[in-house]
Formats: sequence, C-alpha cells, structure tokens
Amino acid sequence: MMSYILRRIISTLGVMTMVGIFVFLLLRLSPGDPAAIIAGDTATPQMIAAIREKLGLNEPLPIQFVHWAVSILSGDFGTSIFTGGPVFQLISQRLGPTISLAMLTMVFSVTIGVAFGIFAAWRAGGVLDRFLWVFTAAGFSVPVFVIGYFLIYYFAIRMHWLPVQGYAPIDQGLASWFVRLILPTIALSLFYIAFIGRITRASIIEALSEDFMRTAAAKGASAYAMLFHHALKNAGVPILTVVGLSFASLIGGVVITETVFNLPGIGRLTVDAINNRDYPIIQGVLILASGVYVLINLAVDLAYTFIDPRVRY
Repeated sequence: MMSYILRRIISTLGVMTMVGIFVFLLLRLSPGDPAAIIAGDTATPQMIAAIREKLGLNEPLPIQFVHWAVSILSGDFGTSIFTGGPVFQLISQRLGPTISLAMLTMVFSVTIGVAFGIFAAWRAGGVLDRFLWVFTAAGFSVPVFVIGYFLIYYFAIRMHWLPVQGYAPIDQGLASWFVRLILPTIALSLFYIAFIGRITRASIIEALSEDFMRTAAAKGASAYAMLFHHALKNAGVPILTVVGLSFASLIGGVVITETVFNLPGIGRLTVDAINNRDYPIIQGVLILASGVYVLINLAVDLAYTFIDPRVRY
C-alpha cells in the first residue's frame, strides 16, 4: 500500500512540474514580445526594455524558469499589470465565492445524482429510470449559460423569489449567503447531476448482476442491504472517480456561471485578466487551478485504497 501511495505522489509531482513548465512557457513563447504585450501599444522602446529587465526576460529560459519556480514555491505569484497588486492576494480575495459555489454544487450534485442512479438501477426500465435518461440527455445538451439565464428570468425577474445577481459573504449572514447561491448552484449542478447519475446507474446495475448479489438475495438480504451494503460499496470506485473528476472540472463551469450571475470569484477574475492582458494573474490562476485538479485526482487515487481492498494488494 505504501509503495502505491509513493508512486502516486511521485507521479503527481511530475505532473505539476510539467504544468509549471507549460504555464511558464505560455507567456515566454507566445507570439510577439511579452514585454511589448505587457507595456501596451503606446509604449516606447525604453519602456519595453525596462520591462524586459524587470521581468528578467533578457536571461536564458532555464534561468528564467528557475527564478519563476522559486518565486511560485515561496508564494510570490508576481504583481498584477493592471492593478499593481500582488497576484496571490488578488486571487485570495476572490476565493470565497468560487469555493462556496463549488462546494454547494458538489454537495447538491452528489446527493441528487447518486440517489437518482441508485433507484433508477434498482428499477431499471421503470418510470424513474426513463426520467433519468431524459434528464441526463437534457443535462448534457443544454449549456450552463442558457440554464442560468432561464433561471434568472423565471425565478428572479418574473416570480421575484430570488435575487437576480450578486454575492453576499457568509459572515454577513448564512441565509443571505445561501439565497444568492441557489440559482448559480442549480444552473451549474444540472450537468453534474446527469453525469454522476448515469455513471452511478451503470455501476449499480453491473454490481447487481454479480454472483454475490444472487447469493445475498438467496440468503434473504433486504433490498436496502443489497443496494447500500453490497451494490453501492462494490460500485464505489467508478462513482468516486466520476465525483472527483466532476469536482476537478468545476473551474470551467464556474467561469461561465460567475459571469452570468455576476459573482466576484476566480472565474470573473480570470475573464477580466484575459480582457486586460494581465498575464501574471492568468499564470497564477492556471497554476492554482491545475494544482487543485492534480491534488483532487491524487486524493481520489488514495481513496481507492480504502474502498477497494484489491488496490491495497
């Protein structure tokens, strides 16, 4: 088991190294002079030369990468070109809305998706099963922004039940925080509910067809025991895999959702940085997002050892 864990940690470090090289080269090897891009169209040659000297762009690429990597590991993500503030501080200030939306989305998606999948598999071919197939088709097909604008129009503008846009920090009241995240959570959750529900259904059906399930039924095991103590446990690895992948891929959906619902999170910060050509912020967001993605996949891999004894041996 320890050798498996060590192998996964070493491979994770290798992946993060490759991600760091890619993010570093993203600016250095992009078309045009990075210093000229940062300085803007009205910059003089002297201004461009000063920026190149400040960023160390006159040094060889390996030396630049070493300096950049040391700064990243020490927590220095650079300075924003547009605002002049530290990149790490700017990102930290936007983490609240993004983490809140991501956590609520995953709790909602996992709870509904796993429940749908279990009961649809138990009554395969029934009404709930057919409803799940229709729901998953819609969840996979309809873009997040279309769902978001529909929710805003119907529940916020027409019915006046919920706020249209904006975010309230949790320290201003749990109710206000939760109410403003209901619509974004629903809009972002539909795809993941469909994804998790379909994988759960397929995994449970496969587990129910195994010989040990027929043995449990012959011994008089109840439906609850067969579903939750036998089938769900043995179907845990693919379900955990898809949950981990869903949580790691939330950053893509968060960018669109935060823009639609005007949430001041990492997604909005990234969009603003792209519009302003603020490359240090783009690099910082890419590094943090990639790190979260890799760490979640590492956590899922390590969780396999507790769910499936075959992984430990």
